[in-house]
Amino acid sequence: MNLKSQKRLAASIMKVGKTRVKINPKRIEDVNEALTKDDVRALISDNAITKKPKQGISRGRVRLKNAQKKKGRRRGKGKREGTLKARTPKKRAWINKIRAIRDELKKMRAEASLTATEYRDLYLKAKGNLFQSRRHLHEYIERVKR
Repeated sequence: MNLKSQKRLAASIMKVGKTRVKINPKRIEDVNEALTKDDVRALISDNAITKKPKQGISRGRVRLKNAQKKKGRRRGKGKREGTLKARTPKKRAWINKIRAIRDELKKMRAEASLTATEYRDLYLKAKGNLFQSRRHLHEYIERVKR
């Protein structure tokens, strides 16, 4: 029993590929008798011929890879594109550093451990790149206050 032409007609009617056409095994005789497109349309409406669902692409491997990346894996020398400066530009490093230092200065001024003049002096020194981190700022303040 060759159902090649019926499958081809059904595929063109349902606008799917031939591999997605599914014929009900109990209704094979009815499908074999169908010769015209109208006959095939009738069988499609009777659910003797149906279309298989689209085959999806599994994201399981991607999820595993992303979980590994979250842990810090897959970041070795072979995976890197661009120099260290390109991956984290100097400007971004500066922004992160100065924001942290300025936040610390504001917090210290709010706690009244710094006067307004000391705050302004340290703020300008931070702007001039004197401090490398919050810890460095605190060490400098301790050294100066002694």
